[in-house]
Amino acid sequence: MNGQDEHTIIALVEDRPGVLNRIASKWRQRGFNIESLAVGHSEIAGLSRMTFVVDATTTDAEQVVKHLDKLVDVVEIRDITHKPLVAREMAFIKVQATHQTRSFIIELVDIFRAEIVDVGPESVIVEVTGEGEKIDSMLELLADFGIIEVMRTGRVAMVRGAAGTTRWQPDLPDRGPSEPGYNGEK
Repeated sequence: MNGQDEHTIIALVEDRPGVLNRIASKWRQRGFNIESLAVGHSEIAGLSRMTFVVDATTTDAEQVVKHLDKLVDVVEIRDITHKPLVAREMAFIKVQATHQTRSFIIELVDIFRAEIVDVGPESVIVEVTGEGEKIDSMLELLADFGIIEVMRTGRVAMVRGAAGTTRWQPDLPDRGPSEPGYNGEK
């Protein structure tokens, strides 16, 4: 980060071609870099959930979020930076492994509660999941063995507690409190 504020933004968007490009373009137009981006299907058919991290001042982030909220394909968007949240990243790290170093690497993997997902004659692939600092630490320690390749996801995040990140609810038929999909309204 370059000294500004790191903001975690969650968006619920229609699952259609071009949506990601339109959202990324709004940040680019304002001169901000998207530090990480994760997109996947949501709990609602036809909608995807995006988590992206941007480096911006709070005022600038709020302005872009307001502009993005006006896009047709954006169902809802929120800056959850200052909310209590759970956030994780995942990384695959391919590291050189000889007969002499393999046991040391396995020990590190165990300490970090990571997992070896592939073993080759001269390398292993480690999968590590956690907060960004955990992944940074693992990378730093594995660097001594010789990192061959790294693939790191962006942050995924969710607000803690019973309330969802979004306030949007699909049109649901009237249901009782014990039925799936009950939204608290009659």
